[in-house]
Amino acid sequence: MVAPRANWKGYIKFGEVAFPVALYTAASSSERIAFNTLNRKTGNRVRREFVDSETGDPVEREDQVKGFEIDDGRYAVLEAEEVAAAVPESDKTLKMEAFIPCDNVDDVYFDKPYYFAPDKMGSDAFKLLRDGMKKSNVAAIARTVLFRRLRTLLIRPHGKGLVGSTLNFDYEVRSSEKAFDEMPDLKIEGEMLDLAKHILNTKKGAFDPKQFDDRYEAAVAELVKAKIEGRTLPKKKAPPASKPSDLLQALRESAGMSAPAKTKRTAANVNAGKNRQKTARATASKPRSSGGHQQRRAG
Repeated sequence: MVAPRANWKGYIKFGEVAFPVALYTAASSSERIAFNTLNRKTGNRVRREFVDSETGDPVEREDQVKGFEIDDGRYAVLEAEEVAAAVPESDKTLKMEAFIPCDNVDDVYFDKPYYFAPDKMGSDAFKLLRDGMKKSNVAAIARTVLFRRLRTLLIRPHGKGLVGSTLNFDYEVRSSEKAFDEMPDLKIEGEMLDLAKHILNTKKGAFDPKQFDDRYEAAVAELVKAKIEGRTLPKKKAPPASKPSDLLQALRESAGMSAPAKTKRTAANVNAGKNRQKTARATASKPRSSGGHQQRRAG
């Protein structure tokens, strides 16, 4: 098996202790199915080309330059060497600035994960830092220049090594207040809240990434395979239409409870009904007078 290639090599420094480390990508999309864009008529691949938005003429690479739009159609032009000069200088050192509780950073700040392993020498110092952090249950805030930018990382013990997540800058994280600004101020309590708690308790479990598959990727793979083999392409079944439902009733059904029985008649209503029945029977059984018959005949 070919060993993974390090994306970055440098040093971790805490206090006066420094040791070499190698950084490896922890998550990658390289295994996803990728498509090429083709010319439908010829079947040949097409290539991307930069053209002048006004003249339509192709612009060669050496004639391309960076520009920042300052007004409609007006740009501040930056040469490649000027942009390069803005890249902060790097001494290839991850400086541990603080050790904090592991859950002290809101995960909305997490960007991309990377693995850190000792590079050649320095295994003893690496293990010392890892085990010390494990025992103290802390993570480290560190900073260094990675991929042309000064980045902040949260570094934690992970298995035999360390995992570091680059952190989004504060200006990159949008305020949750704006996202939730239009949320109605509702108070959920009583049976609805009890049912919700019951459902949550019955669904408790542990996260196992192997249980979650990329359905889109699997569907695309099957589509490609069917094309290659000349088979009929799989057809997507129309999802069943969702039915509008009452929230409380939906919670009851989720909890395995049947709908409550219809409201029974009260004792007063029952007695009233019986009294009406007695009165009707008494009236029906009462003998009619002869005078009454005579009056009806005379009429």
